[in-house]
Amino acid sequence: MHHFEYRDGRLHAEDVAIDTIAQAVGTPFYVYSTATLARHLRVFTEAFAGLNATVCFAMKANSNLAVLRTLVKCGAGMDVVSGGELALALRAGCDPDKIVFSGVGKTAAELAQALDAGIHQINVESVPELEALNAIATAKGVRAPIALRINPDVGAGGHEKITTGKKENKFGIDWVDAHGIYQKASALPGIAVKGIAVHIGSQIADLAPFEEAFIRVRDLVAMLRADGIQITRLDLGGGLGVPYEDGTIPPPPAEYGEIVRRTLGDLGCAIMLEPGRLIVGNAGLLVSEVIYVKDGHTRTFAIIDAAMNDLVRPAMYEAWHGIIPVAEPAPGVEKVSYDVVGPVCETGDTFAKQRPLPPLAAGDLIAFQTAGAYGAVMSSTYNTRPLIPEVLVDGAKWAVVRRRPTLDEMLSLEQTPEWLE
Repeated sequence: MHHFEYRDGRLHAEDVAIDTIAQAVGTPFYVYSTATLARHLRVFTEAFAGLNATVCFAMKANSNLAVLRTLVKCGAGMDVVSGGELALALRAGCDPDKIVFSGVGKTAAELAQALDAGIHQINVESVPELEALNAIATAKGVRAPIALRINPDVGAGGHEKITTGKKENKFGIDWVDAHGIYQKASALPGIAVKGIAVHIGSQIADLAPFEEAFIRVRDLVAMLRADGIQITRLDLGGGLGVPYEDGTIPPPPAEYGEIVRRTLGDLGCAIMLEPGRLIVGNAGLLVSEVIYVKDGHTRTFAIIDAAMNDLVRPAMYEAWHGIIPVAEPAPGVEKVSYDVVGPVCETGDTFAKQRPLPPLAAGDLIAFQTAGAYGAVMSSTYNTRPLIPEVLVDGAKWAVVRRRPTLDEMLSLEQTPEWLE
């Protein structure tokens, strides 16, 4: 569910007309709904009622500071994957004891930063990382609270580039090596073994892979406890999908919660969950203006002012996004098939092929749905195109929460060597 709907023929974000924002900030831009963010977090949290569960939002899905502050005010913790995200989570007001640091390539500086911040847990993904963390923690006179991220060799996810739980993926510690590495970790002076972490992929639309992975986690808990290693936390990651395309409906959080209860609920462990896309995906739109409509011999192109540098998912993952006009079409209007493309000089700068849409003309506004996750956060300045504005709506209020930079600001980090002056 989201809070974008037509009212009096105009698409609205909550109580604000999208075309009003477009006139004020220009296109393209992202717009997020506070009500949708809050609702999605609440529904997901309620799915784990009765369990000792903490929801840590996966910041990699959307790291806009205003979005993060909104979620923190609603009670969320944060799952971070870089030192920059950790600093941003703290700036957003997140309690350090509700921050988990994940990621396969944490640097020594980032590990030290996490220890200094006093975060809840570091999810260790390799023996070299474990050894580096132990050395840093020992030098600081502290013990680092950790979980080992275990790769259960369970494949899931909508695209091979977002599957993370198979043995050929770069993430985590191989299932068959977990027991021995836990024994090693428990003997290190700078390490406090707290839990087990697992994350099998993203955009998962089937509960069976989760259940398979969680049963393996349960078996590992029993094995480690038999060795005297007290496991008190289970970090189950994220990955539950959202409906990008009509007809593809992932299971609701409540059913996911029942899987967790049935497989792990009696172990007496605190549980951490790291949804990202599920919280922010349907809470955002990318709004763009049609520049030209170009008739070719075999197809018609709608050329828009948004590009692959603004929303890379279609080019990178062949991802599908719903596209709707900002002006509500007349009932029964005959649709036209368009290739919706951007202005970047790449054939890959294509958002949709042969997509049936109401007739479009230059100056029309369109909106890409389910754009709140992995949209603005993955954008770039390719073709020297500026990062686009992000807007947050709350009821009848709205504000630009990331403005469009000027060209001078974009170039401010560059300098010309003296021999080229």
